[in-house]
Amino acid sequence: MDLESKERGSRKIREGVVVSNKMEKTITVRVERTVRHPHYDKVVTRAKKYYAHAENSKEIQEGIKVRIVETRPLSKTKRWRVVEVLG
Repeated sequence: MDLESKERGSRKIREGVVVSNKMEKTITVRVERTVRHPHYDKVVTRAKKYYAHAENSKEIQEGIKVRIVETRPLSKTKRWRVVEVLG
């Protein structure tokens, strides 16, 4: 695999629900995904929480769906930022 074939600048995008907006300029987003269990073949829901940067964090209420994108490290735990509020 040569370096030219690998796409540069592609960032991960996730959609999730806002769980907390109590911090300044930071929200907590819960992203759920469904996976098939490797042994039992049952569909299982997995969830993970991400800390995302939002300049207007007080305007984004809990329970609202948002789209977040991967970015450079902004703090010890914050590596995502809000792209748009989906409603």
